[in-house]
Amino acid sequence: MERLERVSRCLRTVLGAGRGRRRLLPSLLVGIVLLGSALKDSDLVPDTPLRNKRNPLNIYFVKVAWAWTLWLLLPFIALTTYQFAKTKLLYGPTKSILMVLQRLSALLVGTAIWYVCTGLFRYIENLTGTCSAPAKVSEPRRLYATKEECHQDNGVWNGFDISGHCFLLSYCALMIVEEVAVLEGLSIDQKSKLRVVINTLFVTLCFLTMIWVFMFLCTALYFHDLSQKLLGVLIGVSAWYGTYRVWYLKPFSPGLPLPNIPLSSKKHSYSR
Repeated sequence: MERLERVSRCLRTVLGAGRGRRRLLPSLLVGIVLLGSALKDSDLVPDTPLRNKRNPLNIYFVKVAWAWTLWLLLPFIALTTYQFAKTKLLYGPTKSILMVLQRLSALLVGTAIWYVCTGLFRYIENLTGTCSAPAKVSEPRRLYATKEECHQDNGVWNGFDISGHCFLLSYCALMIVEEVAVLEGLSIDQKSKLRVVINTLFVTLCFLTMIWVFMFLCTALYFHDLSQKLLGVLIGVSAWYGTYRVWYLKPFSPGLPLPNIPLSSKKHSYSR
């Protein structure tokens, strides 16, 4: 327990402490794309197993990045929002549960953004692509409408492939960093089991964010063209900005992790 508490306190100083630091992450992600693309185009990137799309991190984490983010944020948001509502806003159980449901709707918004954007990326790639497939003797040349049809005939689809990894990994990382900021105003007894659970979820989410940023770097170094990666990360940053910096500040929205409390009045009470 003590070790978990120390790790949690250390990670809070890196990922969860202060809106100013959180503002640096979008610029860092864009910088990674620009630098990584420059190194890739200059052939300065060493050949490592991470160049292979079948590497374990890509298969078991990145391919299901939204699932990892969703299922870890869900209990974290539910527990921290209920505790915050109960201790800071003096709400009764019913209003606290309603606030939990309101905040959990941010995950529905995130799921909708993920679904719409990835579908749009596939549509653009199919719309702009052509298939280079081996010709079959005595058969007319086939016209392929989608990437999937092309791959079924062992062809190579050449289209404008907006980097879904750059979009999703940037959006997931930014969303996690925003949500863990709730610890800035949360007060929990150090000896309670709830604190252990929240600490465990927080540490796991922090390490997950590090994986997302690391795999984002690998994408920038090994895959896609600059325009495809830059557009992907800009869409991810725009999705984050449009929700957490615009819509969630207004009524009839999921709201921010620390609702109705000005940033200047937040106290780092969780460490007490």
